[in-house]
Amino acid sequence: MIEVTPELLLRAYAAGIFPMAEGRDAPTMYWIDPERRGIIPLNGFHVPRRLRRTVRQELYEVRCDTDFLSVIRGCAEPSPGRRDTWINQEIVSLYAALFDRGYVHTVECWRDGELLGGLYGVALGAAFFGESMFSRARDASKVALVHLVARLDRGGFKLLDSQFTTEHLERFGAIEIPRTRYRQLLADAIGTPATFPLDLSRAELERFLAQTSRQADTTGRPLDRTA
Repeated sequence: MIEVTPELLLRAYAAGIFPMAEGRDAPTMYWIDPERRGIIPLNGFHVPRRLRRTVRQELYEVRCDTDFLSVIRGCAEPSPGRRDTWINQEIVSLYAALFDRGYVHTVECWRDGELLGGLYGVALGAAFFGESMFSRARDASKVALVHLVARLDRGGFKLLDSQFTTEHLERFGAIEIPRTRYRQLLADAIGTPATFPLDLSRAELERFLAQTSRQADTTGRPLDRTA
């Protein structure tokens, strides 16, 4: 059996492949290369009107890259409708190593010193591979997603890979594309330099929210749909 190292994991992402485990206690993981890939087009990201209000209310203190282990453990914990997870100890260790090397980033929602939601993913060039998110309070993971896309927009990213689509992600504009098209977008994005901004000013966030509102107007998405 070939040992999976952080370097091998990065090469897999560059080829359009990502890992999963059968369960939290599974001893190994396996590779996924779906025929149809979920992405969230950055120029078509939709923020529902109620969620825009929530983001502006600053109910959470949003931080980036301050507590990776707590974020991935939050993503791995049971939740309503999900008793098990695909994140096993090998995945935790590999992504922790990539975090230490600057390839993994987190977006975290805190309140009164407590982590209430967040997400993590891998950045290669101008491609960001969203891995998982979690929420312990209302809208915490959604606020984290909005802040993620605002940072990707500011940092010059070209591709946000969601791996699969769900009804939840489709509300934000997620779509499925064929594997061949995905690999074209991936190759272009990986070859483009980008920077993941850890900080985002209130003015930059407001500009991003205004931009997503204009995108909703031009794409015909209903502005009043709740998340």
